[in-house]
Amino acid sequence: MASNRTFTMIKPGAVRNGHIGAILAKINEGGFRIVAMKYTKLSAEKAGEFYAVHKERPFYGELVEFMSSGPIVAAILEKDNAVADFRTLIGATNPAEAAPGTIRALYATSIGENAVHGSDSDENAAIEGNFHFAGTEMF
Repeated sequence: MASNRTFTMIKPGAVRNGHIGAILAKINEGGFRIVAMKYTKLSAEKAGEFYAVHKERPFYGELVEFMSSGPIVAAILEKDNAVADFRTLIGATNPAEAAPGTIRALYATSIGENAVHGSDSDENAAIEGNFHFAGTEMF
C-alpha cells in the first residue's frame, strides 16, 4: 500500500533564483498538504550523509558541494499516493525531458541543479523526512 507522505527539498539554485513561493504554490495546487517545513542550510557533512547512497557515483562530490552551497527548503508533504504523485508533479530529473508545467520544466536550470528533490519510494520518504525533522516538527 502506498504511503500518504513524501519528502522534498527546494534546492539551493531554486532558492537563490527566487522560486520558493512559486514551487510551494505548485505543491499546493497539486493537492499536497505541508505537514513539516523549514528553511535551513545543509553543512557539507550533512549533505554528504543525506546523499550517502550516491557516494560511489562520479557526481557525488559536486552534489554535496551544490547542496551545501546555500539555503534549502525541506518539507514533508501529505496526499494519497504522495510519492508517485509528487514525482509526476516535479517531472524528469533532466529538465529538458520534464513534461511541460512540471516543477523541473519550469524552474530547473540543469540536471545537477534540478530545482527540487523528491523521494523515490515510500521507504526513502520516511527515512529522508526523519533525517530533517523530529517527530515534534511534523503536523
